[in-house]
Amino acid sequence: MADWRSTLIAELHDAFALQRTLAERAIAQLEDTQLFRVSGDGDNSIAVLMKHVGGNLRSRWTDPFTTDGEKPDRDRDSEFVVAGNDAAAVRAVWERGWSALDSALLALRPADLERTVVIRGESNTVVKALLRSLAHTAQHAGQIILLAKQWRGEDWQTLSMPRAPRA
Repeated sequence: MADWRSTLIAELHDAFALQRTLAERAIAQLEDTQLFRVSGDGDNSIAVLMKHVGGNLRSRWTDPFTTDGEKPDRDRDSEFVVAGNDAAAVRAVWERGWSALDSALLALRPADLERTVVIRGESNTVVKALLRSLAHTAQHAGQIILLAKQWRGEDWQTLSMPRAPRA
């Protein structure tokens, strides 16, 4: 019988991967200019959300056992500014974050789940940090999907099972 901790690591990896896939399938339906569109003043664009998720994942999951999850080189406030950014730059931040997470998850061993990581000076179990990160990522993936659906309008291609036609 498999160690439940190995199963948990695999399930968390799959859950993160699903959020990434859904967000990227939504993003793929857009023109690059639509990544920067906002609903109103003070609202986040998809580009902002991508930079924020990427920055958060990179910070949390780069060297999680030896450094604080809020890295000193992370400028969180700059994640919410896209002036001077292009779609390629935004995608690069997104990719760096997911790469850091994937590396951390692939390196995790069952015993690591009993270890502690520090985020903003606060000690967290690895399980708590992973669940918190998954919830945060899923929240923003949902925002990305909702905005992409709004920007595509009638041309939106559903990411899941389409609704049954109305009679």
